[in-house]
Amino acid sequence: MLNVDMHCHSNVSDGLLLPEQVAARAHANGVDVWALTDHDEISGVAAAREAAEALGMRHVAGVEISVTWANQTVHIVGLRIDETNAALVQGLAATRNGRERRARDIAAALGKIGIAGAYEGALKHVGNPDLMSRTHFARFLVESGHCVDTKQVFRDFLCEGKPGFVPHRWATLSEAVSWIRGAGGVAVIAHPGRYQYSELEFGALFDEFKQLGGLAIEVTTGSHTPDQYQEYARVAKRFGFLASIGSDFHGPGESRVDLGRLPPLPSGLTPVWHDWVF
Repeated sequence: MLNVDMHCHSNVSDGLLLPEQVAARAHANGVDVWALTDHDEISGVAAAREAAEALGMRHVAGVEISVTWANQTVHIVGLRIDETNAALVQGLAATRNGRERRARDIAAALGKIGIAGAYEGALKHVGNPDLMSRTHFARFLVESGHCVDTKQVFRDFLCEGKPGFVPHRWATLSEAVSWIRGAGGVAVIAHPGRYQYSELEFGALFDEFKQLGGLAIEVTTGSHTPDQYQEYARVAKRFGFLASIGSDFHGPGESRVDLGRLPPLPSGLTPVWHDWVF
Protein backbone atom coordinates (compact mmCIF):
# COMPACT_ATOMS: atom_id res chain seq x y z
CA MET A 1 0.00 0.00 0.00
CA LEU A 2 1.33 3.41 -0.98
CA ASN A 3 2.13 5.95 1.74
CA VAL A 4 0.63 9.12 0.27
CA ASP A 5 0.74 12.69 1.63
CA MET A 6 -1.08 15.23 -0.55
CA HIS A 7 -1.16 18.27 1.74
CA CYS A 8 1.73 20.04 3.47
CA HIS A 9 3.50 23.39 3.57
CA SER A 10 6.96 24.92 3.28
CA ASN A 11 8.32 28.34 4.19
CA VAL A 12 7.20 29.52 0.76
CA SER A 13 3.87 30.05 2.56
CA ASP A 14 3.44 29.44 6.31
CA GLY A 15 5.54 26.34 6.91
CA LEU A 16 8.85 26.30 8.77
CA LEU A 17 11.05 24.29 6.37
CA LEU A 18 12.41 24.85 2.87
CA PRO A 19 10.64 22.81 0.16
CA GLU A 20 13.63 20.49 -0.15
CA GLN A 21 13.67 19.98 3.63
CA VAL A 22 9.99 19.04 3.58
CA ALA A 23 10.76 16.56 0.79
CA ALA A 24 13.60 15.04 2.82
CA ARG A 25 11.38 14.69 5.90
CA ALA A 26 8.60 13.10 3.86
CA HIS A 27 11.05 10.63 2.34
CA ALA A 28 12.58 9.81 5.73
CA ASN A 29 9.08 9.08 7.04
CA GLY A 30 8.41 6.60 4.27
CA VAL A 31 6.23 8.70 1.97
CA ASP A 32 5.96 7.24 -1.54
CA VAL A 33 3.82 9.92 -3.23
CA TRP A 34 4.07 13.53 -2.08
CA ALA A 35 2.61 16.95 -2.88
CA LEU A 36 3.70 20.31 -1.51
CA THR A 37 0.58 22.50 -1.34
CA ASP A 38 1.59 25.96 -0.21
CA HIS A 39 -1.08 28.61 0.38
CA ASP A 40 -1.86 30.60 -2.78
CA GLU A 41 1.72 30.11 -4.01
CA ILE A 42 3.41 27.75 -6.45
CA SER A 43 6.99 29.12 -6.41
CA GLY A 44 8.16 26.18 -4.28
CA VAL A 45 6.92 23.51 -6.68
CA ALA A 46 10.07 23.33 -8.84
CA ALA A 47 12.35 22.86 -5.81
CA ALA A 48 9.93 20.31 -4.35
CA ARG A 49 9.86 18.33 -7.60
CA GLU A 50 13.64 18.36 -7.97
CA ALA A 51 14.19 17.25 -4.36
CA ALA A 52 11.56 14.51 -4.55
CA GLU A 53 12.95 13.11 -7.79
CA ALA A 54 16.48 13.11 -6.37
CA LEU A 55 15.19 11.04 -3.45
CA GLY A 56 13.28 8.63 -5.68
CA MET A 57 9.93 9.85 -4.34
CA ARG A 58 6.94 10.33 -6.65
CA HIS A 59 5.95 13.98 -6.85
CA VAL A 60 2.62 15.70 -7.48
CA ALA A 61 2.53 19.45 -8.15
CA GLY A 62 0.09 21.13 -5.79
CA VAL A 63 -1.30 24.32 -4.29
CA GLU A 64 -3.85 25.30 -1.62
CA ILE A 65 -6.13 28.18 -2.63
CA SER A 66 -7.91 30.39 -0.10
CA VAL A 67 -11.60 30.84 -0.89
CA THR A 68 -14.39 32.85 0.71
CA TRP A 69 -17.65 30.88 0.74
CA ALA A 70 -20.69 31.83 2.84
CA ASN A 71 -18.59 34.33 4.80
CA GLN A 72 -16.01 31.76 5.87
CA THR A 73 -12.58 30.84 4.54
CA VAL A 74 -12.48 27.47 2.79
CA HIS A 75 -9.31 25.94 1.36
CA ILE A 76 -9.26 24.18 -2.00
CA VAL A 77 -6.25 22.01 -2.82
CA GLY A 78 -5.22 21.64 -6.44
CA LEU A 79 -3.31 18.47 -7.35
CA ARG A 80 -1.46 17.56 -10.57
CA ILE A 81 -1.50 21.18 -11.67
CA ASP A 82 0.69 22.78 -14.32
CA GLU A 83 2.25 25.44 -12.13
CA THR A 84 3.22 27.49 -15.19
CA ASN A 85 -0.39 27.92 -16.34
CA ALA A 86 -0.92 31.66 -16.89
CA ALA A 87 -4.48 31.88 -15.52
CA LEU A 88 -3.46 29.99 -12.36
CA VAL A 89 -0.37 32.14 -11.82
CA GLN A 90 -2.35 35.34 -12.32
CA GLY A 91 -5.23 34.16 -10.14
CA LEU A 92 -2.94 33.26 -7.26
CA ALA A 93 -1.18 36.63 -7.54
CA ALA A 94 -4.56 38.36 -7.29
CA THR A 95 -5.49 36.24 -4.28
CA ARG A 96 -2.24 37.14 -2.52
CA ASN A 97 -2.89 40.85 -3.00
CA GLY A 98 -4.24 42.28 0.21
CA ARG A 99 -2.32 40.01 2.57
CA GLU A 100 0.18 42.76 3.39
CA ARG A 101 -2.64 45.21 4.22
CA ARG A 102 -4.37 42.57 6.29
CA ALA A 103 -1.13 41.87 8.16
CA ARG A 104 -0.75 45.53 9.05
CA ASP A 105 -4.38 45.63 10.20
CA ILE A 106 -3.80 42.59 12.43
CA ALA A 107 -0.72 44.28 13.92
CA ALA A 108 -2.71 47.47 14.54
CA ALA A 109 -5.49 45.49 16.22
CA LEU A 110 -2.99 43.75 18.48
CA GLY A 111 -1.35 47.10 19.23
CA LYS A 112 -4.68 48.40 20.55
CA ILE A 113 -4.63 45.75 23.27
CA GLY A 114 -1.04 46.48 24.24
CA ILE A 115 0.92 44.07 22.04
CA ALA A 116 3.47 46.29 20.33
CA GLY A 117 5.75 45.41 17.40
CA ALA A 118 3.57 42.60 16.09
CA TYR A 119 4.14 43.35 12.40
CA GLU A 120 7.93 43.41 12.74
CA GLY A 121 7.81 40.39 15.05
CA ALA A 122 5.72 38.35 12.64
CA LEU A 123 7.87 39.40 9.71
CA LYS A 124 10.87 37.62 11.29
CA HIS A 125 9.02 34.33 10.81
CA VAL A 126 8.11 34.93 7.17
CA GLY A 127 9.88 33.15 4.34
CA ASN A 128 7.83 34.93 1.67
CA PRO A 129 6.89 38.55 2.56
CA ASP A 130 3.96 38.39 0.11
CA LEU A 131 2.35 35.67 2.20
CA MET A 132 2.35 36.93 5.78
CA SER A 133 -0.45 35.10 7.56
CA ARG A 134 -2.03 34.61 10.96
CA THR A 135 0.37 31.71 11.53
CA HIS A 136 3.34 34.10 11.46
CA PHE A 137 1.66 36.32 14.04
CA ALA A 138 0.95 33.24 16.13
CA ARG A 139 4.63 32.32 16.16
CA PHE A 140 5.53 35.87 17.22
CA LEU A 141 3.01 35.81 20.08
CA VAL A 142 4.43 32.51 21.35
CA GLU A 143 8.02 33.72 20.97
CA SER A 144 7.21 36.93 22.86
CA GLY A 145 5.58 35.05 25.73
CA HIS A 146 1.98 36.14 25.19
CA CYS A 147 0.83 32.54 24.65
CA VAL A 148 2.18 29.08 25.38
CA ASP A 149 1.55 27.70 21.89
CA THR A 150 0.02 28.62 18.55
CA LYS A 151 -3.26 26.88 19.41
CA GLN A 152 -3.75 29.31 22.29
CA VAL A 153 -2.96 32.24 19.99
CA PHE A 154 -5.69 31.33 17.54
CA ARG A 155 -8.16 30.61 20.33
CA ASP A 156 -7.54 33.82 22.27
CA PHE A 157 -6.42 36.35 19.65
CA LEU A 158 -6.78 35.43 15.99
CA CYS A 159 -10.11 33.68 15.46
CA GLU A 160 -13.37 35.45 14.65
CA GLY A 161 -14.59 37.63 17.52
CA LYS A 162 -11.13 37.93 19.10
CA PRO A 163 -9.08 41.16 19.22
CA GLY A 164 -6.56 40.27 16.49
CA PHE A 165 -8.98 38.85 13.95
CA VAL A 166 -9.15 40.68 10.61
CA PRO A 167 -11.30 39.13 7.86
CA HIS A 168 -10.10 38.93 4.28
CA ARG A 169 -12.10 38.19 1.14
CA TRP A 170 -10.29 35.57 -0.91
CA ALA A 171 -11.01 34.02 -4.31
CA THR A 172 -14.47 32.64 -5.06
CA LEU A 173 -15.06 28.90 -5.13
CA SER A 174 -15.78 29.15 -8.85
CA GLU A 175 -12.49 30.95 -9.51
CA ALA A 176 -10.39 28.49 -7.52
CA VAL A 177 -11.89 25.40 -9.17
CA SER A 178 -11.63 27.04 -12.59
CA TRP A 179 -7.94 27.89 -12.12
CA ILE A 180 -7.14 24.37 -10.95
CA ARG A 181 -9.05 22.67 -13.75
CA GLY A 182 -7.64 25.08 -16.33
CA ALA A 183 -4.16 24.08 -15.17
CA GLY A 184 -5.00 20.42 -15.74
CA GLY A 185 -5.43 19.69 -12.06
CA VAL A 186 -7.90 18.05 -9.70
CA ALA A 187 -9.74 20.24 -7.17
CA VAL A 188 -10.03 18.90 -3.61
CA ILE A 189 -11.85 20.42 -0.61
CA ALA A 190 -9.24 20.53 2.15
CA HIS A 191 -10.09 19.35 5.71
CA PRO A 192 -13.87 19.91 5.53
CA GLY A 193 -14.18 19.05 9.22
CA ARG A 194 -12.61 22.39 10.12
CA TYR A 195 -15.40 24.52 8.71
CA GLN A 196 -18.22 25.78 10.91
CA TYR A 197 -21.19 25.20 8.63
CA SER A 198 -24.63 23.76 9.29
CA GLU A 199 -25.60 20.48 7.67
CA LEU A 200 -27.62 22.42 5.11
CA GLU A 201 -24.69 24.73 4.32
CA PHE A 202 -22.30 21.79 3.98
CA GLY A 203 -24.69 20.18 1.52
CA ALA A 204 -24.80 23.38 -0.51
CA LEU A 205 -21.00 23.65 -0.47
CA PHE A 206 -20.51 20.07 -1.66
CA ASP A 207 -23.20 20.40 -4.32
CA GLU A 208 -21.77 23.64 -5.71
CA PHE A 209 -18.22 22.27 -5.64
CA LYS A 210 -19.30 19.20 -7.58
CA GLN A 211 -21.27 21.25 -10.12
CA LEU A 212 -18.18 23.40 -10.72
CA GLY A 213 -16.11 20.31 -11.49
CA GLY A 214 -14.56 19.61 -8.08
CA LEU A 215 -13.75 15.93 -7.76
CA ALA A 216 -12.47 15.12 -4.27
CA ILE A 217 -12.44 15.89 -0.56
CA GLU A 218 -9.81 15.22 2.07
CA VAL A 219 -10.95 12.39 4.30
CA THR A 220 -7.89 11.40 6.30
CA THR A 221 -6.03 14.56 7.27
CA GLY A 222 -4.03 15.93 10.16
CA SER A 223 -6.82 18.47 10.67
CA HIS A 224 -9.45 15.75 11.29
CA THR A 225 -10.06 13.58 14.32
CA PRO A 226 -10.23 9.79 13.80
CA ASP A 227 -14.03 10.00 14.09
CA GLN A 228 -14.04 12.52 11.26
CA TYR A 229 -12.15 10.11 9.01
CA GLN A 230 -15.28 7.95 9.02
CA GLU A 231 -17.65 10.91 8.86
CA TYR A 232 -16.07 12.29 5.70
CA ALA A 233 -15.68 8.83 4.21
CA ARG A 234 -19.48 8.72 4.34
CA VAL A 235 -19.66 12.20 2.79
CA ALA A 236 -17.36 11.12 -0.05
CA LYS A 237 -19.55 8.11 -0.77
CA ARG A 238 -22.77 10.14 -0.54
CA PHE A 239 -21.62 12.82 -3.00
CA GLY A 240 -19.50 10.57 -5.21
CA PHE A 241 -16.22 12.30 -4.36
CA LEU A 242 -12.77 10.81 -4.70
CA ALA A 243 -10.86 10.72 -1.40
CA SER A 244 -7.57 12.42 -0.57
CA ILE A 245 -5.16 12.22 2.36
CA GLY A 246 -2.69 14.74 3.74
CA SER A 247 -0.96 15.61 7.00
CA ASP A 248 -1.31 19.42 6.62
CA PHE A 249 2.23 19.47 8.04
CA HIS A 250 3.66 22.93 8.74
CA GLY A 251 6.73 22.19 10.85
CA PRO A 252 8.34 19.98 13.50
CA GLY A 253 6.67 20.40 16.88
CA GLU A 254 3.93 22.58 15.41
CA SER A 255 1.78 20.10 13.52
CA ARG A 256 -0.57 17.53 15.04
CA VAL A 257 0.54 14.86 12.57
CA ASP A 258 3.94 14.44 10.93
CA LEU A 259 4.41 13.80 7.23
CA GLY A 260 3.44 10.28 6.22
CA ARG A 261 2.15 9.33 9.67
CA LEU A 262 -1.59 9.19 8.95
CA PRO A 263 -3.48 5.90 8.72
CA PRO A 264 -4.63 4.87 5.24
CA LEU A 265 -7.96 5.94 3.80
CA PRO A 266 -11.01 4.05 5.10
CA SER A 267 -12.08 1.11 2.97
CA GLY A 268 -14.60 1.48 0.21
CA LEU A 269 -13.30 4.82 -1.09
CA THR A 270 -11.69 5.63 -4.44
CA PRO A 271 -8.40 7.48 -3.88
CA VAL A 272 -7.88 10.68 -5.83
CA TRP A 273 -4.76 9.12 -7.35
CA HIS A 274 -6.49 5.84 -8.41
CA ASP A 275 -5.92 6.35 -12.15
CA TRP A 276 -2.71 8.37 -12.07
CA VAL A 277 0.39 6.97 -13.73
CA PHE A 278 3.51 7.87 -11.75
